[in-house]
Amino acid sequence: MTINEIQDEIIEEFEAFDDWMERYQLIVEYANELKKHPMPEADKNDRNKIDGCQSTVWFTAKMEGDKLVYNGDSDALLVKGIVALLLHVLSGHTPQEIVKADLYFIDRIGLREHLSPTRSNGVAAMLKQMKLYAISNLFSRIHGGR
Repeated sequence: MTINEIQDEIIEEFEAFDDWMERYQLIVEYANELKKHPMPEADKNDRNKIDGCQSTVWFTAKMEGDKLVYNGDSDALLVKGIVALLLHVLSGHTPQEIVKADLYFIDRIGLREHLSPTRSNGVAAMLKQMKLYAISNLFSRIHGGR
């Protein structure tokens, strides 16, 4: 599936709920899915920590073939769900696809307007780091891994 197809699927899933408490519950369900493939404790370190988040958030990225695979976690349940959504949308795509991606699902599901300004800044920081990982891998490939 393309990044846009995944985003459209998420939008459709969230549109089934009018009430924001139900939408928050759906985000928690995403968090619970993330728990099935936990981030190794060794990766929860300062190097992988995302600055700018109210909660503690960690992300890692590695190339598997030509795809960039992310892993992530948070110490807060709602944020863990947001991490899971971002992983669901971006992980397993090429760095070029990730760099070019317009992540419209965040606004379309109404998430940004239902987050505090600090949490909203945290989401922006997470997205920035994910794109930086992709840019770094693109740069590395262009310059032959040097």
